[in-house]
This record gives sequence, structure tokens and C-alpha cells, in this order.
Amino acid sequence: MIVDSVLNNAKAYLKGEVVDCCFAIDEGKIQKIGRETNMPKADQKIDLGNLLVLPGVVDSHVHLRDEDRAHKETFLTGTAAAAAGGVTTVLDMPNNSPLTMSREALSNRMRLAGRRVLVNIGFYSAFPAAPEESQAIAAEGAVGFKLFMAEQVGRLNINDDQAVKEALEVTGKLGVPVAVHAEDHDLIKHRVDQFKLSKRHDMAAFLKAHDEQVEFAAVERLLKIANETENARIHFCHVSTQKALDAVAQAKVAGKMVTCEVTPHHLLLTKDDYERLGVFALTLPPLRTKENVLALWSGINEGTVDTVGSDHAPHTLQEKDSASIWDTTPGVPGLETTLPLILTAIHQNRLSLARAVQLLSEKPAEIFHLADRGRLEQGRNADLAVVDFNLKFKIDAAKFKSKSKFSPFDKWEVQGKPVKTFVNGQLVMDEGEIVAKAGVGSVVRRLQS
Repeated sequence: MIVDSVLNNAKAYLKGEVVDCCFAIDEGKIQKIGRETNMPKADQKIDLGNLLVLPGVVDSHVHLRDEDRAHKETFLTGTAAAAAGGVTTVLDMPNNSPLTMSREALSNRMRLAGRRVLVNIGFYSAFPAAPEESQAIAAEGAVGFKLFMAEQVGRLNINDDQAVKEALEVTGKLGVPVAVHAEDHDLIKHRVDQFKLSKRHDMAAFLKAHDEQVEFAAVERLLKIANETENARIHFCHVSTQKALDAVAQAKVAGKMVTCEVTPHHLLLTKDDYERLGVFALTLPPLRTKENVLALWSGINEGTVDTVGSDHAPHTLQEKDSASIWDTTPGVPGLETTLPLILTAIHQNRLSLARAVQLLSEKPAEIFHLADRGRLEQGRNADLAVVDFNLKFKIDAAKFKSKSKFSPFDKWEVQGKPVKTFVNGQLVMDEGEIVAKAGVGSVVRRLQS
């Protein structure tokens, strides 16, 4: 048998340990893992130079824009950024233009992406008005639904507990997870209105409008609603406070199907960094206190936190800079920095390599029912991130593949760099350069339960 390629001289993370091995890859799958003498003949051989091979990152929280917002990011530039960062699968959020909220919109977005992506891509949907529409969207292959509790996105009335309950009952029956942006709409609106009346347009006002209570109130409310449904699967995005994390932990102890994500910016920055970074670190939820950051790290090491997602949210520089904080667009790019930042944290003994792989690859693939991804095993997709684990370098936002050329981590020295990214067995990124053509990535559809 002659396979497509053999990757020689690797140190790979396999089933909890790093081992010397080689990979045989054929038709996009890992055909064999073993010693070089046991590898089949191949059309090409690639020497990985004794570098560390990890499962490609599965980033379950990405905003790729495109279509009417292509000035911010496109499928091509966003997935180039992903490949540069060792990310092999991205899950795209639905707050696009046009909004991803129907079978037709989802199908069209899948069709457009299929010709333009360099890594694998799956799609969320916002909630439509009728339950049967949710069923059709799920049948089309949406990886999940997204519930924005801070503002109305889609046709679900976020202020109606009964409507939210009915939506969760439908997704529960379908076995589809619901990713949640947990900030309380009413609390935010009341506070923002008051600040605008007082002519407050500063960062301090924004932080107060989106304080810890805003997140906790939303988490508590949704957990109460979910508790009244059967089989609801809730995944809280970008948890940023100890109180919210504690509520998630209690729900897990009670046997609820609840998972949660944290972001690198909430793990590595605090609200004190706004003095230095200003609006270029503005996100939702905002950066928190040092005490909350320490609580998130405890959640990682105690197992409460399930995933690390970038919340890659590209914007133009003009959109980030406004005279009023209320007109400034929150969000930062993150696809090219997530893996290096987490690898650096390993060097700093803040978490283990095994835990990092769980957070970045294994658990997101498991939570969102992604077939054959997240692990390096025979028969699974050949999605690999090859990293120079000891290489130190400085993050340079000006050289991002993303259209967004800013980062709160710009000029940070990190240790651990993705140097090759394989997607479906094909080399897509090599030493920082994109070496594959658009369309090498595939559209990922959720496995039906």
C-alpha cells in the first residue's frame, strides 16, 4: 500500500503522553501511527525535526464575519489566521450579516465557506421563531445554537422565560448544545441608559454597566430555566467571574449537562490593563479583577472549565476607536495567539500539557459532537499542529493573517510556536506561510444523536 504521506521524526502527544513516532496519512485520515520502520511507502515524506505534534486546536468560539461584513474578516483571512495559530477546526458564531438563523441561511453560508476555507469549519445558528425551524436547522448540520442574553439576536424573546424554556426543550430533544453569552439584558440596559443620561461615556461606566453581577444574574437565570427542562445542554461562553464559575460547578455536581469556556484574555489580563491598552482590550464580558482571574485558573486545574476558546472577534481600527465608549465595538482577534499563550502558560507551570490538549482539542470536539477530531488516533482526521515547544518569539499583530492587525497581547514574548499545520492530511501552514489553496478545509456538520 502506498499512502499519501508519511510524517517522520515526530514527538507526538498520544493518549496522555509524548512519544517518538511517525504518522502515515492517507485520504485525509491518520492511517497508522508507529515506528519509521513500520511505515508504509508514501508519495511524500516530511521530516518534522523532532518537534512536538499536538491534535489541531478545535476553537469553538470564532466570529469569521464574511458576507456583508467582509471588511472585518473573510472566510479566507480568518481561516488563514486559524492555520497560522495551529487551529484546524473553527466553529462560527451566527451574529453575521445576514444573520445565520434559518436552514437557508445556514446552507448558503456552508456553500460559500466550502470554497474559501483553509481549515475545517462548523456553524452555529441563532434561534428562529418556530421550533420546527430549529429542527430543520439542526438537520442541516448546525453544531449548536447560540443564545445571546445581553441583546436580541434572532427571534427568540430573551426576556421571556417561557420562550427560552421552550427553545431549550427543543434543542434538548435534538441533543444539540446551546452556547450562551451570559449577560443580563435588563441590568445592562438600565445601567447604560442611566450613564447616557449622566453623559458618562468613559471606560469606568462601561465596566460598571457590565459588572460581575450582570454575568452572574444571567448564568443563574438560565440554569434555573434549564433545570425545568429535560436534556438541555448548556455551554457557557467566556465565563469571566468566580461567582459564575461557582454556579456552573454546582450545576455539574447536581448532574446537569452544563459546560463552560474561558478565553485567553480573561485568563491573562485584568481590568487594570485597560489603563495601558484602552479600547483595544475592550471585550464582552470585560476584563475582570485579579481575584477573578485566579478563580478561572483554579477552575482550569480543578476541572470545572471545559474549553478554552479564542472568541476571535475581528474589527477595523476605526470600529475600535470612538469618542463614546458606547459606540466602540467590543472584541479582539485571537486565533493566532491562543495556542502560543497556552503553551507559554505550560512553561510557567500554570497547567499541564495534558490539560491544555483537553481544553483546546478534546473537550470542544466532544461537546459539539464533532466526528473524528480532537485526538491523534488511527482512523481520525489528520488535523495536526506541529509546534516548536521551546521557541521564544514576540507576538506581532502587524503580521497577523487576520484582517485585524491589533491585539492586547501585541509585543508579548511567548514560548511555543506553531510551525506547521496539517488539515485533513494536507500541509496548510509551514513556518508562518500559507502553502495550500482555499478550499482545503471542509465544512463540518454535527453528528446526529
